[in-house]
Amino acid sequence: MTAAKLDPIDLKILDVIQRDGRITKLALADQVGLSPTPCWMRLRKLEKAGIVSGYHARLAMRVVEPVATVLMELTLASHRHADFDRFERVIRDVPEIVACWSVGGGVDYLLKVMARDIDAYQRLVEGLLEREIGIDRYFTYIVTKIVKEEVALPLADLLPASA
Repeated sequence: MTAAKLDPIDLKILDVIQRDGRITKLALADQVGLSPTPCWMRLRKLEKAGIVSGYHARLAMRVVEPVATVLMELTLASHRHADFDRFERVIRDVPEIVACWSVGGGVDYLLKVMARDIDAYQRLVEGLLEREIGIDRYFTYIVTKIVKEEVALPLADLLPASA
């Protein structure tokens, strides 16, 4: 996959909208130093290229209702392509699993699970084990405090200076 060619104005647009997805066209244009129409056209181009993949509201669930956030390390018993496919297909359809990453190292996957409470999490795990989707081992880590959870990417630190 080739990297998209982004100029400094594109990067500024991306930086602004990831911090404020509800910004008006006029305010965005003002912040990036363009008139509204060219700014909007650039934003649409970034969306069509798949660089901007969506706009979302960030919820503070703990303000609404206490919930359990659980991180889970998981290893499959077998490592054939079909085993990974079967596991991933099931995981995509479990709403409580809000993130799943395939990783290298001592485990196969890291998952972020949001459950009503620890009992609900345990029932979820038991249900996954009953489905026989190849889980060999799993380790559970209960999140006791969120220290940092950024959604805005540090573009200046991730992209080459010439981008």
